[in-house]
Amino acid sequence: MRVYLDHNATTATRPEAIAAIAETLAAVGNPSSVHADGRGKRRLVEEARAKVARLVGASPAGVVFTSGGTEASNLALSPSIRDPRDPRPVTRLLASAIEHPAVLAGARFSAEAVEIAPVTGAGLIDLAALERAFAAHAAAHPDERAILALMLANNETGVIQPVAEAAAIARRYGGLVHVDAVQAVGKIPVDLGALGCDFLALAAHKFGGPAGIGALVRRDTELHVVDPVVRGGGQEKGWRGGTENVAGIVGLGVAAEAAGRDLEAFARLAEQRDRLEAGLKALGPITIFGEDAPRLPNTCCFADPRAPSSSAVIGLDLAGVSVSSGSACSSGKTKASPVLDAMGVTHDLSNGMLRVSFGWSSGPNDAEIFLAAWSGIVKRIVSQASAA
Repeated sequence: MRVYLDHNATTATRPEAIAAIAETLAAVGNPSSVHADGRGKRRLVEEARAKVARLVGASPAGVVFTSGGTEASNLALSPSIRDPRDPRPVTRLLASAIEHPAVLAGARFSAEAVEIAPVTGAGLIDLAALERAFAAHAAAHPDERAILALMLANNETGVIQPVAEAAAIARRYGGLVHVDAVQAVGKIPVDLGALGCDFLALAAHKFGGPAGIGALVRRDTELHVVDPVVRGGGQEKGWRGGTENVAGIVGLGVAAEAAGRDLEAFARLAEQRDRLEAGLKALGPITIFGEDAPRLPNTCCFADPRAPSSSAVIGLDLAGVSVSSGSACSSGKTKASPVLDAMGVTHDLSNGMLRVSFGWSSGPNDAEIFLAAWSGIVKRIVSQASAA
């Protein structure tokens, strides 16, 4: 039997979401149609919108359905943001050095309009450096605004960022805040108001919904993006054209409801993660990245200098254990992790990085199964090195 420990890439779809998706696919109707079948689909969309809003402490009117987290971040991070409270144009994107590629690529800002904010060795944004960046922009361009992009939890290390503190800095200089909460939603409590952000991105497949559906959530419904990513009809109040993926939206809503209900159970995954890390330390010299910072309860990112990640992932796969050597967006690439680079980790060490991530469907003994497989791999590597 295989053991799946790559839930940060994609977690298992919840049975109740699968059932709801199948039922929705079996019914006909376009949610923009005015007849009874169309109204039935529209009702399903709006019920799901309310469920997503409840999960993140938002108003249903602020939820815009997208194809996933990447599109949600691309939609929010645009110079075409219009804010009736402050008419100044948004001309600068300040992004932490550990953001998802969808953000680090600049979204829809030009390369020269993007500034990268450093992180500490623990993987936390450097708040002092962030304040200097905002202050410098405000002093040089008083008639313009900046937007901060800061993920809530890192997909590789699981480190949870001080978003509320960073948002307070942005506010002092008239800035806006976008939070990529894709890895956090459904794993830890998330409240839009407490975070102090203007936009928040989430994706269903990270907490038990289907892939290919997500949402951008706004705190203030008066915020608007003049230039949407997907143009077409007036769906999603002009934020995203095209017929809604009703089945996906329903699956997202059902998963959001289940994830919110199961947050306490998910928090208990920290017990299994801690057993895993204790077992790893007993087997040899390892480094656990972000160990001294707040982390998601399900994530362990570590490196053993004796075991290159490329060989370790294959060895674990042959032993029936699925893990990753980085984010799913960068797996298969030979270059070092940009996240670990930003944290100042040497390439020799980061080349051995593995990410083990538990999920809502993980078994109670998955940590021990991993450790048994890992022990065999380490013994074989050490034996081969001794014989060489």
